[in-house]
Amino acid sequence: MTGTLTTRQVRQDALADLADVQAVSRWVRNGDLRLHVLDYEGTGTPVLILPGITSPAITMDFVARELNDLCRPLVLDVRGRGLSDSGTSWTLDDYASDTLAVLSELDLGAEPVLLGHSMGARIAAVTALRRPLRGTVLVDPPLSGPGRGPYPTTLDAFLGQLAEAVRGTDADEVARAWPRWPRAEQALRARWLSSCDETAIRATHAGFESEDFFDVWPSVPAPSTVLHGDGSPVVTADGAAEIAAANPGAELVAVPDAGHMVFWDNPAGARELLRAALEPLVR
Repeated sequence: MTGTLTTRQVRQDALADLADVQAVSRWVRNGDLRLHVLDYEGTGTPVLILPGITSPAITMDFVARELNDLCRPLVLDVRGRGLSDSGTSWTLDDYASDTLAVLSELDLGAEPVLLGHSMGARIAAVTALRRPLRGTVLVDPPLSGPGRGPYPTTLDAFLGQLAEAVRGTDADEVARAWPRWPRAEQALRARWLSSCDETAIRATHAGFESEDFFDVWPSVPAPSTVLHGDGSPVVTADGAAEIAAANPGAELVAVPDAGHMVFWDNPAGARELLRAALEPLVR
């Protein structure tokens, strides 16, 4: 049966986190797939946030809630994560199809903005070729692909963290993998990581190395900004130079004192640069 949570765990204490989130849960169908979206409402330009490979929507709450005075943030539980159905396929085309369904079914207007981190940045780039947008902000997109180096975080590392979450983990254990993160975000990941589908993680990680970001990136229309951690192993200095050369109309901004997990590594600095990138898009 498509889209059940039978192979995933959504903890009761994780669900309780939703009581503290100043957003409304909305539901969208893409065919048989049911997709969950956190909508922070407001009257500004819609900005749909697309998280990374093991980041349910609620783990981006600390980013979204700081944008509520600027725009109308919404965060998608990407298929196979959080409260969205799992689905049966996890290609960039699948993820872009889900994103298009959310933009259409929630009637987010003719020109919303897409903001994606990591996997979500790749999804945003593909989606940008398929419908008009006010613009895109891509945060540390994986540059791995055919003929390129491997994605720097191994599949075994992701699966090891998932196994800890399914067994039952806590903020202290999460901190061993992510020591720089704010304590609240370590605890949130501990509660929500088990909601991620192992098959979706496996397929997405394989896609990082079989689907090439540079197949679509040169055609992503302006305005587009790429934020990247100045110490990221995913977007290195050479990678940033290749991004700039492949799409000269885009703006590149390095976030200081940050690796790949840009918002978690330097929350204040990343937030300031993100707002600067979004402001001209949402006026």
